[in-house]
Amino acid sequence: MGYFIDAARSMARSMRTVFRKPTTIQYPAEKRDQGPRARLTFALVHDEHGEEACVGCLMCEKICPSRVITVTAGDKRPSEATGKKRGFADDFVLDMNACIYCELCVQVCPTDAIVMTQDHMVPGFSREDLVLTMDKLYANETETTLSWGRASNLLEMQDPKRGTDEDRAATKQKAGAKPAEAAKAAAEPAKAEAPEAVAAEPAKAKAAAEPAKAEAPEAVVAEPAKVEAAEPAKTEAAQAEASEAKPEAK
Repeated sequence: MGYFIDAARSMARSMRTVFRKPTTIQYPAEKRDQGPRARLTFALVHDEHGEEACVGCLMCEKICPSRVITVTAGDKRPSEATGKKRGFADDFVLDMNACIYCELCVQVCPTDAIVMTQDHMVPGFSREDLVLTMDKLYANETETTLSWGRASNLLEMQDPKRGTDEDRAATKQKAGAKPAEAAKAAAEPAKAEAPEAVAAEPAKAKAAAEPAKAEAPEAVVAEPAKVEAAEPAKTEAAQAEASEAKPEAK
């Protein structure tokens, strides 16, 4: 009987699931909207003058913990927009096969040249499909939704005062305050022990005085007993003297 009850419960659960709205989608034909903090792939961007923002400083390549970024820095040449000499990157390759999405490369970029995007990468059937070349990275600038996180605003969110004179002064002040706090903490146990010693001394004096007081009443009580014993002796001596004096008077 228990078998049929369990089978009926299982069928009821299955029927409820059949009519429930599915939560899966047919990716990549269908895509869900991503949250504002989604980080899914990378893109290289241009600056306000329409030139490549990357200056080939190699900061992203040096900080990458997975070593998936390879940058070939070019020679400095005058900018077509400003006329000033600046650096350019001749090649930029990012291998997504080993990327851990730590976003450190974005945070250290001095020109906000590399950003992460909120769109999924197109699935590939070989490792080469997951290697982002310089052309693919610049194509993602216009074909994908760029994340709001850039190096400039991410650093401001972490600690705007880091490295300033005020920050250094505060650090020195904290470093100087630590020895004083340690000395204060070491002095507190000594202070706690001192009252205990002071309190112990009166207790010892009181304990030593109590036996002396107990002996003193015994001595006081003994003295009246000696006086009482001496008084009969004095009376007998007086009577003897009086009896001797009576015959002389006759």
